Amino acid sequence: METLQRTANRGSISTGYEIENSLKLEADNTEYLSRNPSTDTNRQTFTFSTWVKRAELGQNARLIDVYSNGANFTTFGFDTSDRIVLYSINGGVDYGGHYTTRFRDTSAWYHIIWKSDITNATAANRFQIYVNGVEVTGKDIDYGTPPTNFFTLMNTTLSTKIGYNTDGSNGSSQYMAETHLIDGQALEPTEFGEFDDDSGIWKPKAYEGSYGTNGFYLDFENSGSLGADSSGNGHTWTLNNITSADQATDTPTNNFCTLNQAAFTLTDATISQGATSFFNTVSSTRTAVATMAVTKGKWYFEYKFISSGGSTYWPAIGFTNAESTSSNLSAGSDSDSSVLLLPNGTPYENGTIGSSNYSFFGANDIAGIALDVDNGNMYLYKNGTIQNSGNPIFTSIGDFIMPLGTTYANGCGGYFNFGGFTSYTPASPATDDNGYGTFEYAPPSGYYALCTKNLAEFG
Repeated sequence: METLQRTANRGSISTGYEIENSLKLEADNTEYLSRNPSTDTNRQTFTFSTWVKRAELGQNARLIDVYSNGANFTTFGFDTSDRIVLYSINGGVDYGGHYTTRFRDTSAWYHIIWKSDITNATAANRFQIYVNGVEVTGKDIDYGTPPTNFFTLMNTTLSTKIGYNTDGSNGSSQYMAETHLIDGQALEPTEFGEFDDDSGIWKPKAYEGSYGTNGFYLDFENSGSLGADSSGNGHTWTLNNITSADQATDTPTNNFCTLNQAAFTLTDATISQGATSFFNTVSSTRTAVATMAVTKGKWYFEYKFISSGGSTYWPAIGFTNAESTSSNLSAGSDSDSSVLLLPNGTPYENGTIGSSNYSFFGANDIAGIALDVDNGNMYLYKNGTIQNSGNPIFTSIGDFIMPLGTTYANGCGGYFNFGGFTSYTPASPATDDNGYGTFEYAPPSGYYALCTKNLAEFG
C-alpha cells in the first residue's frame, strides 16, 4: 500500500509523452460511455488499462462494466469502501474479489490495469491487477481464481459501459484518461507506463502495440467526439449525458488543483462536478479546501457565485493556512489563519472586518482571486475588473496557503475553477501566460493556474 501511494502521480513528471485531455464523469448526472461490440472475440485473454483521478469517494465507481443479467456480468472499478473490485459471474458462477488497499487520494492520478490471462497454467496469473506499475494482491473478499475454462463477458456483443455500474444502476465521479482495451493479449504494465529514474514515480508512456478486433483507445482529445476511438479500429462509443463541456485538461502529465474530498468528513455538504462544485445542505458552516498548497509564486483561480442560500454573507472564498485541521472554518477564524472574501465585498481577515471598498458579488458573478505569495498580497477581481483601485485586499497572507471555500446556509454554494475543469462554461476561454487552464477571464500577467507544470516552474 505504501508503495502504491508513493508512486501515485501527483506531479508533473517529464516523460516525453504528454496527455492533453481527460474526461470528467459525474455520478449525479449519470454520465458514462457505452458500446455494443458487433462480434464476440477473446473473452479470456485481454488487457484493460486506464488512468483515473477520483473526484468523490465511497462510490461504486466502475471503470468498465459488461452486463447481461444478475447471474451474468463482469465489472471492474472501485467499491463503496474505495477498494478495487473485480467481479465476473457467468451462469451464476463468480470469480474475483474486493482488494484490500483503499484508494482515497483525490489529489493523484492512478494508473490501473486489469490483465486477464485465464488459460495461464499458473492460477495466480489469471486475473492480475496493477496500480502504478505494482501488482495488487491482497483481498478482503475473495471469490476465487477462475479455472482455465472460465469465460468473462468482456469482448462480447453485450452492452459495455465505461463509468457505470449496471448491477447497481449508478454512475461514477472521476476523471479518466488514456483508456485502452487490448483484445487477445495479456500485457505487462510497462507497455503503458514506466518508473521515473529520478523520483520513482510511475508515469505514462505511449502504447505502441496492436489492439485486436474489439480493442479500443480513448484519448478524449476531440471535444466534439469524446467517444472517438483512436486505435484505428473505429469503435466509436455512445455518450450518455456527456457533452463537450465534460472534456478536461486535468491529466496525468499536468495534474490540476481540485477540491479535496478526503480532507474533511463533509457531512451535510456536497462536492461534485469533478470536485469543483461545493454546496451546503444544512444551515451550519461547512468548508472545503483545495488539493494543492503553495509556499511561493503567483497564482490565480476563479469562483462563480451560484446561491447565497438566503444569506447576504455566504458563501465565502479565499485561502487558509495549509496546516489547518478544522472541518468547519468560519470567516476570519484566528485559530485557522483563514482569510475569506464575503460576497458583499466586505473582507474578513483573521477576525477583523476590513474596508468595504468592493463591489457586491451576486448570483452568477465570477470572482477572480490572485494570490501573490512572494509578496504576501491577495488581489480581487469581479467579472474581470480589479477591485479596490488595484490595491491588494489582503496583505501578509502567509507562505503556506491553499484555496478554500466555506458555506453556511442550506443550498448555499458555487463553482470553483482552478483551470483543469469547471462546472461553468467560459464564454471566452482564457489561459495563463504558459497556456494552461481554462478561465472565464485571463489571469493577470505573471499569475498562473494551480497545476503541476506551473508548480514545477514557479512553486
